[in-house]
Amino acid sequence: MFAELSPHAAALRERLIAFMREHVYPNERALLEPPPEAEKWQPRPLAMDLMEKAKAQGLWNLFYHHGPEGQGLSNFEYSQLCEILGRSLAAPEIFNCNAPDVGNMEILATYGSEAQKERWLKPLLSGEIRSCFAMTEPQVASSDATNIETAIRRDGDHYVVNGRKWWATGAPSARCKVAIVMGKSDPSAQKHRQQTMILVPMDAPGVRVVRPLSVYGYEHAPLGHAEIVFEEVRVPAENVLLGEGRGFEIAQGRLGPGRIHHCMRFIGLAERALEIMCERARSRRAFGSTLAEMGGVRQAIGQSRCDIEQARLVTLKAAWTMDRLGNKAARNEIAVAKIVVPETAGRVIDRAIQVHGGAGLSQDFFLAEAFAETRFLRIGDGPDEVHREALARVELSKSLEGAAA
Repeated sequence: MFAELSPHAAALRERLIAFMREHVYPNERALLEPPPEAEKWQPRPLAMDLMEKAKAQGLWNLFYHHGPEGQGLSNFEYSQLCEILGRSLAAPEIFNCNAPDVGNMEILATYGSEAQKERWLKPLLSGEIRSCFAMTEPQVASSDATNIETAIRRDGDHYVVNGRKWWATGAPSARCKVAIVMGKSDPSAQKHRQQTMILVPMDAPGVRVVRPLSVYGYEHAPLGHAEIVFEEVRVPAENVLLGEGRGFEIAQGRLGPGRIHHCMRFIGLAERALEIMCERARSRRAFGSTLAEMGGVRQAIGQSRCDIEQARLVTLKAAWTMDRLGNKAARNEIAVAKIVVPETAGRVIDRAIQVHGGAGLSQDFFLAEAFAETRFLRIGDGPDEVHREALARVELSKSLEGAAA
């Protein structure tokens, strides 16, 4: 597999492994430990210091291939680096590869105007600011994006935004300076032309972060997730992305790469969970033998290796297809990975928790928080059921065509 990497990508991979070993793993607990309440949403000096180190070593914007600010890697190449940095929940921000900023930077690079890129993309690429993506709403089933009710109304040279969003990842952070908001600009238009995306500065009058949201009790500070209210928020018309009525088009373009990046990272989490499951099994004794000598534990380890290999292959296939045929043509492969990988990683992490016993449930290991993260993604970026439904339609259509032939 690694023979497919270019010399540039292979060198980056080796440097990334070394950086993780030297800087991330030793500081992981400090980076993930909940900070004092007064400092919860403030940038952590340790993280900021490691970001500067990563930038100095050229391990920065590894995902980005739209210009000199990134490393110019293919999706296939980045997938193998992303697996490495995905081994720690603390790592993505260190390399400026964290969600939702990655997806937002992709949106701005692909659909943003030159003025929008200057104001927002450049500081995101340099790590000066953070961003959030406000799409999901508490009042409606947002798995169907056409349900979204937030109003984006034209008023002269401005748009006025009114609505309530939640699960806006990154919004609680003191460094979050802009939200990409998706709302309904023309309820009378064709179903997929009613939505618009607009850039809303977080300090605009009428923007209010109501509360942080936790995932199984984890707030994921200092980035976190939030519920936000937009009340009569006025923003210039030039803040609209791509054009009025094109929000759904942008969403489809954004979610494909975002989904596959999550999958790449979760392969790394699953690999690390398997490694520490084996370490624990060798080192712990119960009922006269090590856990590693017990058949049930050995079955769990063996099955975990099978599961990870299958998940990695569907992820690499999706990345390979995106590189050769484009994101739209790879939508089925992306959907398969989005379904398979979070479920697989969750199963492997759950087995590792079981082998660790009570310790696996505690903050002494990364497993509990990692499990919460993988469970979150079975809903985030579109619930599994939506992707299965889309795949079923494709398969049934193929069956119908076969029968007609």
